[in-house]
Amino acid sequence: MTDTAPGRLAISRATLDDWRVVTGWAADEGWNPGLGDAPSFFAQDPEGFFVGRLDGEPVSAVSVVNYGRDYAFLGFYLVRPDQRGRGFGLATWQAGLAHADGRTVGLDGVPDQQDNYRRSGFARAYGTLRYIGPLSAVGAPDRHVRPVEAAGLRALLAYDGACLPADRPRFLESWLAAPGHRALARIVDGRLTGYGVLRPGRDALRVGPLFADTRADAEALLDALVAEADGGPVAMDVPESNAAAVALAEARGMKPTFDTARMYTGPIREFAQERVFGVTTLELG
Repeated sequence: MTDTAPGRLAISRATLDDWRVVTGWAADEGWNPGLGDAPSFFAQDPEGFFVGRLDGEPVSAVSVVNYGRDYAFLGFYLVRPDQRGRGFGLATWQAGLAHADGRTVGLDGVPDQQDNYRRSGFARAYGTLRYIGPLSAVGAPDRHVRPVEAAGLRALLAYDGACLPADRPRFLESWLAAPGHRALARIVDGRLTGYGVLRPGRDALRVGPLFADTRADAEALLDALVAEADGGPVAMDVPESNAAAVALAEARGMKPTFDTARMYTGPIREFAQERVFGVTTLELG
């Protein structure tokens, strides 16, 4: 995969150190990546991260992370601003997509790239809005909200899998325990009714995922997650297809800042879209 000829793009699989550079590019684009996302991303599929180098210097990147035999997710499609317009992005994109090996691929595309994605075989499924606002807990703590360990890993994996087109056990185990992550579950009469994670980001705290049976479950989790945020900015990516999720974000005074579109190259496994109040991350779905 690597071509080391001077002046030519060399594409290879990325290391965690490479991805710290790429995450910096994402921050420069205003994406507000989580401060410690990369190890959990690599836990799911360490072979799914690609970087293009020009004379040894990183200039382009993409991730195509495989989930099982049928589904993959594309993210981090980036070219360093001073190297755009030279075809490096397309070459890196093609190398990444080859890793999907026939799987249906999903992505969250910004508006100015969606026509390009359509030409590459992606079809829009629904829109997503990033809401940001200073959040504090409202009302008394909910006695049903507890640390995720109280739910048990098996129940969490089953609940998570019902909210996505694929299972992701390796990612989730890492995500729940990652440094700086606050992970909570709501358990009512012994039954898991939702869970959520709050993590530090470059410009704001990030909520993701926020999966819940009802708006009341989601609101209780959101309150508990932000209880220690001291009213600072919190960001959450909300599917427009879930009216209750949009209503919750707006009722809490959060404002939409930018939008993306979830797009797929083919059929996906059915999942409980009505439970998705906050997307885990636009980079890995």
